[in-house]
Amino acid sequence: MSSVLLEVDSVDKRFGGLHAVKQVSMQIRRGEIVGILGPNGAGKTTLFNMLTNFIPPDNGRVLFNGQSLQGVKPHKIVTLGIARTFQLCRPFVGLSVLENVLVGSLGPRVRHEDLGERAIQLLKQVGLEAKAHTPSELLSYGDLRRLEIARALAAEPELLLLDEPFAGLGSSEIEAISSLIRQLHAEKQLTILLIEHKLREFMQLVSRVIALDFGEVIAEGSPAEIVAHPRVIEAYIGKQTEMAVHHAA
Repeated sequence: MSSVLLEVDSVDKRFGGLHAVKQVSMQIRRGEIVGILGPNGAGKTTLFNMLTNFIPPDNGRVLFNGQSLQGVKPHKIVTLGIARTFQLCRPFVGLSVLENVLVGSLGPRVRHEDLGERAIQLLKQVGLEAKAHTPSELLSYGDLRRLEIARALAAEPELLLLDEPFAGLGSSEIEAISSLIRQLHAEKQLTILLIEHKLREFMQLVSRVIALDFGEVIAEGSPAEIVAHPRVIEAYIGKQTEMAVHHAA
């Protein structure tokens, strides 16, 4: 069995009277693609924010490669080997697509002599090579998603966190991004943890699912096990969607 890359041990977070994340524990092994599923308000993005120390947990601990991340600043976490995308694409306005990726390369993990050539290769990998010199603010939403992924990859992560990579995309764009994620996983042996609401594409992409509801883990297992899990159906999927996913499989 692959070694554990990320360990989350009983992390907890409150915002005033809201208990956003409740004693969540999980292990992510090297080479996995794991999905976090849950309705709006389930605590998914809050969990991502705690993994990267954008917000610290109130209790519990996060270990990456056996090292505690307590007190480590977000930009330092990137240098340890964790990179992420965000629900809302935020390119560096005023910079070109290529320059946005070069910014992502500014870290001690990146040891390439020609950063420009490497950035072009990353853009080629995500399908944006032809738009390298386009101002980032002129990209379509689908291309902004690709840019977010390329910028995260520029940091040479071991673990890539994808926060709703299909959000706002049409069906053809979703398939293209899904294929890109599979390709990155295969070619770079990346470990990937992702949040998503697009159920069918999500279930076809991940090997294991962790389901959250009201901030706590309610189920964990393969996509087939999760789709059939009574608590998940009650919390999120619904009988009709369950049947639709089974019929589509």
